[in-house]
Amino acid sequence: MNFPFERHTLTNGLRVLIQPDNQTPMVAVNLLYNVGARDEDPQWTGLAHLLEHLMFEGSKHIPNYDTPLQLAGGINNAFTNNDFTNYYCVLPAANLRTALWLEADRMCNLNLSEEKVEVQRKVVIEEFRQRYLNQPYGDLLALSRELSYTQHPYRWSTIGKSIEHIEQVPVSVIRGFYEQHYAPNRCILVLSGNLDPQKALREVEYWFGELPGRALPKKPLPEEPPQTQPRLQQVFRPVPEAALWMGWPMPGRNHPDFKTLDLFSDVLSGSAGGYTMDELIRKRGLLNQGGFYVSASADPGQFLFSATLREGKKNQAVAQEIQAFLFEIAEERLNADDLHRATQKMATSNAFSDANVQNRALRLATAEWLGGAESLSTEWNEYASLSVDNVQTAVHRYLKPECSSTLLYETETNA
Repeated sequence: MNFPFERHTLTNGLRVLIQPDNQTPMVAVNLLYNVGARDEDPQWTGLAHLLEHLMFEGSKHIPNYDTPLQLAGGINNAFTNNDFTNYYCVLPAANLRTALWLEADRMCNLNLSEEKVEVQRKVVIEEFRQRYLNQPYGDLLALSRELSYTQHPYRWSTIGKSIEHIEQVPVSVIRGFYEQHYAPNRCILVLSGNLDPQKALREVEYWFGELPGRALPKKPLPEEPPQTQPRLQQVFRPVPEAALWMGWPMPGRNHPDFKTLDLFSDVLSGSAGGYTMDELIRKRGLLNQGGFYVSASADPGQFLFSATLREGKKNQAVAQEIQAFLFEIAEERLNADDLHRATQKMATSNAFSDANVQNRALRLATAEWLGGAESLSTEWNEYASLSVDNVQTAVHRYLKPECSSTLLYETETNA
């Protein structure tokens, strides 16, 4: 990434990144709040995601968020993960003020009435049922997290540990969570698009400058103890194909070894010509579909494999073959050309992504949250400098059998 940007910090702690681009008539407004599912009390999980829904229910001075934005020609959306919550909108640059007005008011004046909360409580409960309870493989994510983590709050997903948490959480707890985590000094605001940086900064200062910061430091999160023994769980479900999930602990995104394992996952499964498709699916006929990937979390995460199996293949035997496959590729077959192709594909993918102002704004916000958006300018070179030796060292350090967690997700006909 070689596009320039400016960084400013308001007196209330709001970090502002402004990235001008006169090749588009649009502007993206991206707000990344430093709160995710990992910041929840284990007694009340799913709060960060529920609050994301409530942020569209209107604020003190604006009864409905979507209508003014749509009248200004804008579109918007949001997502929550375990690390942060992100809101964005894209609209004609001439209407930037509308987006800033909307975002500033809901940052500190959200309407959390009993009525509003009940509406979104029902929406989230229905989402929980549809996506996680009443869908094939719906509980696989929850089971795999519980298997992989014993202490760290990554052990539950963003939707929450159970419907009961969403059904029963008091409105007072929701308000307290909002007041603790939503404030200028808990947010990174990125503007990307057709704008004049000085004028844009004045607008930001006008709408956000007088909002109060909140001096509420985050509590240290519990660290996950080192895993020294393999973990195995088998479940039976009414699904059409057996599924296999495996995970190995790996460092978070700011650790030097993260990029090494991320690149290795791309070599294995990043394209139709990757080792997973060529070897595990075509030649060995083990899988219907599947692949390797990384969780890309801020705190130590996981190197992951998930797949559905060909009929007649046994989950535990395939799991053993997958473990051996990792070391076979790293030690015997991986070469510099593999790494070069993966990094070139990564560069191309990022270039296409960065052509979109909304994607660019999100990448800047995420990089800033991780430590500094300047890292995007050196990111590709860091990947391109990795060697086969780097990968082999990382595989032996992190992807050992004794560090694995394996979920055997069987069809009920195999019970």
